[in-house]
Amino acid sequence: MSMSNNTENATLKALLQGTDISFRTDPNLYLALFTADPTETGSFTNEATFTGYARVSMPKASSWTDGGSTFTNSGLVQFPQCTAGSNVITHFALCTLASAGEVVISGALNASLNISSGIQAQFSAGSLSIGAD
Repeated sequence: MSMSNNTENATLKALLQGTDISFRTDPNLYLALFTADPTETGSFTNEATFTGYARVSMPKASSWTDGGSTFTNSGLVQFPQCTAGSNVITHFALCTLASAGEVVISGALNASLNISSGIQAQFSAGSLSIGAD
């Protein structure tokens, strides 16, 4: 897992200066798929481009299970079905908006997903994990 540089800076400001994190009160984050690491710069250059792709809303209050030092998705997460094009998905990220916005945190998938027409990316409960050390 990697927090974006913006998230790292906002976290330090919250801890050391009492400045509230801008996206803290938003009820949702949005799960995005990537063909390469968005890196700590939070680049959207490698976000999925297959036809039908859209980020998935992840309500903060119900989407994640606290496992101590690691959080996992609490239920099935399904992306829209690919209707054309293809991508090999290697990374995911939580973002602040349904499009554009900022990357909050990102990570690599355990295995690549080959997405092409007729395929629907999905993650069973507990298959995505986010942690900090």
